[in-house]
Amino acid sequence: MSAPERIPPRSVTPVELLTDGELTVRGRIREASNAALYCTISHEGREAACIYKPVAGERPLWDFPDGTLAQREVAAYEVSEATGWGLVPPTVLREGPYGEGMVQLWIEASAGDDAPELLALVDAEEPEPGWKAIGLAEVGEGRTALLVHADDVRLRRLSVLDAVINNADRKGGHLLPTAEGRLYGIDHGVTFNTENKLRTLLWGWAGEPLDPESVGVLKTLQEALGAEGALAARLSALITGAELDATRARVAELLESGKHPEPGGEWPAIPWPPV
Repeated sequence: MSAPERIPPRSVTPVELLTDGELTVRGRIREASNAALYCTISHEGREAACIYKPVAGERPLWDFPDGTLAQREVAAYEVSEATGWGLVPPTVLREGPYGEGMVQLWIEASAGDDAPELLALVDAEEPEPGWKAIGLAEVGEGRTALLVHADDVRLRRLSVLDAVINNADRKGGHLLPTAEGRLYGIDHGVTFNTENKLRTLLWGWAGEPLDPESVGVLKTLQEALGAEGALAARLSALITGAELDATRARVAELLESGKHPEPGGEWPAIPWPPV
């Protein structure tokens, strides 16, 4: 009698791991403005590190409804996935040791000599080739320097995503380059407001034409955000109807103008602190 065929174990996807895995708190990330817990999660023989932000640990904000930041983080991931760019780490909404919260796969960013230079302060009036100007920054003793970011396609994609989700807090510390060449953006709790609140360090392309890739992605998003679109169905469980309509309007405005947005003037354009 022949031996029974051995079936290889099923591969667990990151979203399945985050959704169904056992969540164990290992410590707290004290630099975070809201409760952010470093955890491990395990399921069917797979284990990974993740971050868990319980709704109960969110600080009230004057311009966002209480207890909604976790849902906005998940909504940002859903839009990122719909673009096909994969700019936000896998993120889910689930129950944890301290109640419902956002759980996101931990990304180990490059450090030291292995980390690509994405932001810089330069003593010049114009950026060098390969860099885009953000604006002047005070560096002490009455001196100013030019704040620049890399002219990097990954950052350009992220700037388009931020414009769609209306990101009010794109700081340098929210950019995670990996050793494999990927770039992730994190901390998307203050997004999807119905008012224009775009605050970012990625203004280098402001007013410039959108590249063909971005136009194609925006058209895909427009279709996915339609009344029968799959993305619209997912977002409707995470943000309000008015916020979903505002997201549709931002995509339409980007396609109509064909350009990257420019600072509006009614809201500080650059987050503080910038890093």
